[in-house]
Amino acid sequence: MTVVRGGTIVDGTGRAGFAGDVVVDGDRIVDVVPGGGASYGDAQVIDATGSLVTPGFIDAHTHSDAYLVIEPDAPSKIAQGITTEINGQCGGSAAPRYGEARLSSDWAAILGDRLTWRSLAEYREALDAAKPAVNTVQFIGHNTLRSSVVGYAARPSSPDELRAMERMLEQALDEGGWGLTTGLIYQPGKYSVPVEVEALARVAAARGGFYATHMRSEGDAILESIDEVLGLVRATGIRAEISHLKTSGSRNWGKIDAVLEKIGNAVGEGLLLGSDRYPYCAAGTDLDVVLPEWAQEGAAKAETERLGDPALRERIAAEIDASERDWSTVTVGGTWAEENKHFSGKTIAEILRSPGDGAVARSPGELICRILLLDGCKTGAFFFVMSEENLAKIYSRPWIVPGSDASLRAPWGPLGADYPHPRAYATMPEFYRRVRALGFSREETVARMTSVPARRFDIAGRGVIERGAFADIAVWKEDGFRAQATYVAPHRFASGISLVMVNGRIPYRDGTFTGDRGGRFLERKR
Repeated sequence: MTVVRGGTIVDGTGRAGFAGDVVVDGDRIVDVVPGGGASYGDAQVIDATGSLVTPGFIDAHTHSDAYLVIEPDAPSKIAQGITTEINGQCGGSAAPRYGEARLSSDWAAILGDRLTWRSLAEYREALDAAKPAVNTVQFIGHNTLRSSVVGYAARPSSPDELRAMERMLEQALDEGGWGLTTGLIYQPGKYSVPVEVEALARVAAARGGFYATHMRSEGDAILESIDEVLGLVRATGIRAEISHLKTSGSRNWGKIDAVLEKIGNAVGEGLLLGSDRYPYCAAGTDLDVVLPEWAQEGAAKAETERLGDPALRERIAAEIDASERDWSTVTVGGTWAEENKHFSGKTIAEILRSPGDGAVARSPGELICRILLLDGCKTGAFFFVMSEENLAKIYSRPWIVPGSDASLRAPWGPLGADYPHPRAYATMPEFYRRVRALGFSREETVARMTSVPARRFDIAGRGVIERGAFADIAVWKEDGFRAQATYVAPHRFASGISLVMVNGRIPYRDGTFTGDRGGRFLERKR
């Protein structure tokens, strides 16, 4: 038995915090004692004096599926108090993986011979063997299904191919999948028509699953894309979440009020569950999204082959240069070729202005083609295309919950060589800081980080501190809970968290990752 004693309990429900003890036995909270002080014999006592004792945080939008096998301590997530991740987002999941399906560039490059699974059941076996520190809720990605059946061809699926995707999704849901996600700006999902996505959503809905979507547009056609999501929900009855809500590109910032009104009305009508958002104004994705549409078909392998053809590379570079994008808003992230490493953290405009680096290319298009070719089109990038004012408006809505949109990271090992977005290390403290600054109470803010996403996605027994709940607990200093990661130095742990408990185990205490990992692959209630 373990007693977390002397802290201020903010239980995740939104009610006022109170002094007391939290008593844990095995993987469950067996008592919550206001005032505390009772004797529990030889129980282990954790002194939480001067700290908040809250439920562990739920990261509502993550991409750690594969990295949990590589770095099961989940350092960047655990150190900011995250105890449950909702994975398989933006249409890309670690499983099922058949046919031409390839994992995202960062996953595939690092996994190597540890990429042993095909089905979701086989992935679960690999995950169980790794014994991760955090719980995982696993969604099934539409892009992963489509590439397994159709490949990366720029065309609609045939009726037979759609039926094959449906059967594959059914199997994955029966093996523990939580629902379906889409990433409709990415390959090959971008080539799908709405009827394909609706058919798969029906499969998920029939099994009680959920739907989360990176919409077809978050910029010029954002209002139309929201209507597409609402049409799907009305047609299928599925419970749905709009992922990482944003209005991308300065010409679209003025649409924020209409966007929030449209989504807010849908939430009020029960059509949408809500949305999530990371607390930064730079998106993070692969640099190859700036390639012309025709040059992206076939994903990284085909893109690299095109860039290897001098005539095609010249055409691609010319079209990139003609795009009129502001290259001071595009920063190079993670790179793989040694020749590209020193570009990480610099904007395309900065590189071109540098006396040394600028000599390698005459234009943005030429530079980007060079970087991508050397990296095999696996380069990461940050796109500063969002508004701080709009982020505040988004966070003012109580149906917005935190989602890092990031894989777990570590400053060491194979993940330490990457150059991640700071959201991988700092989403929870930044979310807390920003929402509190808008006037939300401590209790309201903690609820949005815990019980609200737990209820939204029907994660039973999590997100609250109450008798009978699972013992997912964070102990932290409110005035010390701060982001340390930056775009210049992203591999920095958040400060302020002194202890994290997951299913009664303590994987993190006083800055040390203990190896006492108790995370689980969570099963959805049927």
